Amino acid sequence: MRYLALLRATRPSTPPPPGLMEAIMQLGEEATAAGALLDQGGLAPSAEGVRMQVATGKLSVTDGPFAEAKETISYAVYEVRSKEEAVEWVSRFLNLHREMWPGWEGEGEVLRVFGPEDFAPPA
Repeated sequence: MRYLALLRATRPSTPPPPGLMEAIMQLGEEATAAGALLDQGGLAPSAEGVRMQVATGKLSVTDGPFAEAKETISYAVYEVRSKEEAVEWVSRFLNLHREMWPGWEGEGEVLRVFGPEDFAPPA
């Protein structure tokens, strides 16, 4: 099963501590070697983004930044046996931040990615 992890953080008041990026890269290498991590990347601030919406039959496009207190900062795509396994990898990522960056606050969201096997064949 594939899962998408979205990671959000409040805007930090300090830069990332030395060693955090190295620890994140090590975790990514471990997840890749285990065959779990398919893709990952950091995301630019919402100031560089666009939000699109369809409502009342109209498409609207709004340039960032967006008003949310938390920014989506990165994503990862995992191929794992269970939701629990995906949650374990994301927990390890968040724990690196908790342990290495005092005061850092953020959250992860783990969503299953549907594939063709999740839909009934055409009649």
